[in-house]
Amino acid sequence: MPSHPFQRILLINPNSSAATTRMMLQIARAELDETAELLGATATRAPPMILTPSQLAAAAEEVVEIAEVGAAYCTGFIVSAFGDPGLDVIRKRSLLPATGLCEASMLEAAAGGRRFGVATVTPELIPVIDQRATMLGLGALYTGVQCTPDDPTALTADSDRLNGKLAEAVDACIRKDGAQAVIIGGGPLGQAAICLEKTFDMPIIAPIPAAIRQVMAQMESARSMTL
Repeated sequence: MPSHPFQRILLINPNSSAATTRMMLQIARAELDETAELLGATATRAPPMILTPSQLAAAAEEVVEIAEVGAAYCTGFIVSAFGDPGLDVIRKRSLLPATGLCEASMLEAAAGGRRFGVATVTPELIPVIDQRATMLGLGALYTGVQCTPDDPTALTADSDRLNGKLAEAVDACIRKDGAQAVIIGGGPLGQAAICLEKTFDMPIIAPIPAAIRQVMAQMESARSMTL
């Protein structure tokens, strides 16, 4: 039988779009080496794109359910939505490493004491994003959110327009808010984040690769403690 990779990460998509899950897995796998394997799971009870705090909160229960099943065959988890629904409960119920897109990208953006902002497409989730920055102890470095004005669902269906509008939001984070790094805030924005990384001289943080780096670091730390 073939040997299994040392690490097996489960990426949990809290929205119900299988296409979004495939896109996120493709981006995430580019960060892995031969010591790790990445699996994906897609929620079934959430909308295809989470747009409101109530939708985000409702998604948490299923995320936790998926993680509880995954704990039998995985060594770490990524909650792949930019509000980290269910992440805190997963940590309480499992000793396995876990992170979320918002947490991982904010920690990476704030490295070295950088001031950071978030560019995104979901205005109703701004209070949730603000709260995550505070909960992570990063409020003093957080410059806030700049949001695109268009309908989020329509905008994400047009990649060229999405990239352009997000670029404008990134520019506002830098010029208006004084951000030294900008996060592209959203799992469905994963491909746009990769594109925008190449557009600006300032650091642009793509949450999915950041989450892979974060959970891999957690797993390496856990492994070192057992040696």
